[in-house]
Amino acid sequence: MTRPLIAVPTRFSATASALRYAAEVNARALVEAVWRAGGEPAGIHPAETGTAARLARFDGVLLPGGGDLAPSRYGATDTHDTVYDVDTLQDTFDLDVARHALESGLPLLAVCRGLQVVNVALGGTLQQDMGGPEREHRHLVHPVTLEPGSLVARAAGAEKTDASCFHHQRVDRPGTGLRVTARAADGTVEALELPGADGWFAAVQWHPEDTAHEDPAQQGLFDALVRAATR
Repeated sequence: MTRPLIAVPTRFSATASALRYAAEVNARALVEAVWRAGGEPAGIHPAETGTAARLARFDGVLLPGGGDLAPSRYGATDTHDTVYDVDTLQDTFDLDVARHALESGLPLLAVCRGLQVVNVALGGTLQQDMGGPEREHRHLVHPVTLEPGSLVARAAGAEKTDASCFHHQRVDRPGTGLRVTARAADGTVEALELPGADGWFAAVQWHPEDTAHEDPAQQGLFDALVRAATR
């Protein structure tokens, strides 16, 4: 059976030793999780125009993690000193991808930065730095509670999960129509969904690819995306 084609916007990298020069990349764990789910992951080059036509050949989209969105994208006038790796082209493309996928009903899974991109695309805002002496959501795994019956809970097959996190920003105001379907113990938004969306859509603030190879709940998110793309 032909694998459904999953578009994964690439990330710009200043160096990649195997290629000698700057590169466009995606995390190996991410594309392997799509492959395990039965999808065909395909990196797609960020460009300023033609997003709708380019996505028309795909069966689903995975918006991956990455650097921070420019705060101006959600109306902030100041930039916190922890904001990093902002790229204008990357922001423009990711926001276009999110809007088109949601408008066209193309199945969409958004991860970490991807969740923040969708939130901003729908008019939401972000807290530029969560602060806190422990940086409780960066470089660690912590428990997350999923809303019973939500798409995320159904995909994970659980109402609680251990999430691998690497983020210093979080949702401040959810975008139009978005519903929070998972939170951490401190109230941080960990998942968003869009009731009434034309296509399958879920967004998580953590990195399910980090542990998907050993945790069926995390792999379940990729499985759900590929099932939706197959339909």
